[in-house]
Amino acid sequence: MVAGYVIIREAHLSAAAGIRKRTNTMAENKPKIIELKEKIIDDNDADAEVLRDELRGSDTYYVNIMSSPGSGKTTTLLRTAQMLKDDFRIGILEADIDSDVDAKTMLDAGIDSVQLHTGGMCHLSADMSRQALAEIGTDDHDLVFLENVGNLVCPAEFDTGAQTKVVILSVPEGDDKPLKYPLMFTVADVVLINKIDAMEVFDFDMNRVVENIHGCKAGIPVFPVSAETGEGFEPWIEWMRNTVNEWRAK
Repeated sequence: MVAGYVIIREAHLSAAAGIRKRTNTMAENKPKIIELKEKIIDDNDADAEVLRDELRGSDTYYVNIMSSPGSGKTTTLLRTAQMLKDDFRIGILEADIDSDVDAKTMLDAGIDSVQLHTGGMCHLSADMSRQALAEIGTDDHDLVFLENVGNLVCPAEFDTGAQTKVVILSVPEGDDKPLKYPLMFTVADVVLINKIDAMEVFDFDMNRVVENIHGCKAGIPVFPVSAETGEGFEPWIEWMRNTVNEWRAK
């Protein structure tokens, strides 16, 4: 398990350098924190393709999870990791502008995790992902989840090099969010509608939100779930398990 505290202030790995192994030895049960400084590049999309090739070489599947703050990303990710931990060696990258709360939550649950500090940036780029993956160590993980910085704008615009992009929309946010933030739902590969246990409290129409999502991207899988109760998680977990296994079999 990765556990400890480390700060990387100016480190950048070029696309040519690839993903290096993690060599840091950490004290137990304290989150590792990485201060990321984005290298401004014009060809982030090209760099993301290079990173995907590197991940193919290490046989590591990388998943980018995006949503608004408060949508339940961490709770959803925690339950997802616990349900998949017998299938894959899982690592979690927790990206925030500050704090180590989310990584500590994962470490306390026995899940390998690193906290990323973005230095004020509202998203991660491919180069920033490369730095983070190098720290957590791809040789030790079959499946790495990135909990991206919470918002529905910036993360949609920057390819992190992930093979799958997951968007979480929570019931309290409203069923009109795909209409207001169409790019996020256009770039997504799968959408989770979280907090369905609160449907009775909010004016939220499941049929309407699915229609709005499919208006952005026809046929995209949509899974209504409750990270709090576990309702609806089995179909989502099966989809994730099959997606990773199909990729690894190619």
